Amino acid sequence: MKKYIMAIDQGTTSTRAILFDHDSNMVGIAQKEIENYYPHPGWVEQNANDVWASTVGVMFEVLAKTGVKEEELAAIGITNQRETTVVWDKKSGQPIYFAIVWQSRQSNSYCEKFKQEGKEEWIKEKCGLLLDPYFSASKIRWILDHVEGAQEKAERGELLFGTMDSWLLWKLTQGECHMSDVSNVSRTMLMNLDTLQYDEELLKLWNIPKCMLPEIVDSSKIFGHVKGLFAQPIPIASMIGDQQAALFGQTCFEAGSVKNTYGTGCFLLMNTKNKRIHSKHGLLTCAGWSIQGECTYVLEGSVFIAGAVIQWLRDNLQIISDSSESEKMAVHCEDNGGVVFVPSFTGLGAPYWKPDVKGAVFGLTRGTSKEQIVRAALESLAYQTNDVLCAMQEDSNMQIEKLQVDGGASANSFLLQFQSDITKTQVIRPVIFETTALGAAYLAGLACGFWKNQEEIRKYFQVSACFTPKMDTQTRETNLTKWKKAIHAVLQF
Repeated sequence: MKKYIMAIDQGTTSTRAILFDHDSNMVGIAQKEIENYYPHPGWVEQNANDVWASTVGVMFEVLAKTGVKEEELAAIGITNQRETTVVWDKKSGQPIYFAIVWQSRQSNSYCEKFKQEGKEEWIKEKCGLLLDPYFSASKIRWILDHVEGAQEKAERGELLFGTMDSWLLWKLTQGECHMSDVSNVSRTMLMNLDTLQYDEELLKLWNIPKCMLPEIVDSSKIFGHVKGLFAQPIPIASMIGDQQAALFGQTCFEAGSVKNTYGTGCFLLMNTKNKRIHSKHGLLTCAGWSIQGECTYVLEGSVFIAGAVIQWLRDNLQIISDSSESEKMAVHCEDNGGVVFVPSFTGLGAPYWKPDVKGAVFGLTRGTSKEQIVRAALESLAYQTNDVLCAMQEDSNMQIEKLQVDGGASANSFLLQFQSDITKTQVIRPVIFETTALGAAYLAGLACGFWKNQEEIRKYFQVSACFTPKMDTQTRETNLTKWKKAIHAVLQF
């Protein structure tokens, strides 16, 4: 009777529920948008109760759309936007403040203070992360400081903290389970990467009571059962951060395997197995997943602007009407006409980490066409990805031979061919783009016996297209030299 796994993919702009069958086929999907609030410049918040309501909604909607019965569900897996911070009252179950989204910069003053005190390298050595409001610790501190009486309540054990995985688990189990997996906790800036436990010195630094924090657990196990929604208990059997979930969904199980998600930005993750690598190039080290107590580590590099540059061409310059046009326009022109586009609208991410850098377009002439500008914009995604891959290779001392891709822009074959040419790697596009949800489903299925092991899962991975390098060495080197000159110029501006 157990025919399906349901994956809940709780993202920044929407919540989705996706059903997968035993052969990894997508059987159905339901989606509800999440409203983001921007009360001040740089602030991004959500109503955690809205997130919960959307989750319940899509769970029932996908069953109704597909005709799948609840008794046919083997398990539920959860994958989530990482770092987004919820603090709620243990007794009432109500959040004491809106959820502070990972993008929000409202807690930056705490990070700047610790940077001035020389704490950044010490923190990175412990938890693998840069000292930045991106991560959860400063967001927790902000809520405890800005909600009257919150610090005292937290110290009395009356408040709970969670990222969206643990918030949803707590709600789904009606308050029975307060847990989070290693992948999510490793993004809070409170976990020691060596011990995989909360670090007492970090807790003291941020003045965060340990009693409000979720129990740290494996990514794949039976955490608890859904209560109050269905006629029978359904096990919740996985929790994992979205980018780590995509790596698992791409079946990147070996050391040195890499995936790139082309979304608004790019997220590149490399599996480093049981080896924790201390990056010298601005990459982050965090937990990928943990199965039966064995942790897999990852190196991560983030590109701030990827697909967002195509949106900018559409919405701001209005030289395309739809993102799908970009491929046709890029192919239409023989080359970029010497145009190099550095889309650092919100600064440069890894490996540069220069948040104040502005974007620029170089090499314009009277003869430059809009097609060449679009082509240069697409090429910028590949160049930025290559910068991160080079840093990963140097940090890990591992040669990257293939890059597995997903996300919206991975549908663009021009981009993927250029990516292969610039990186001199195979670029592999899967049949199923929903690798984030698939990763959560795989981990849940492993925990409940729906799938036997990772070897069985690998059999179901289907390749849609494989791109191999075709560009000659001289052309590649010339292109990379122009890109490096452009990066140098914007860093100096």
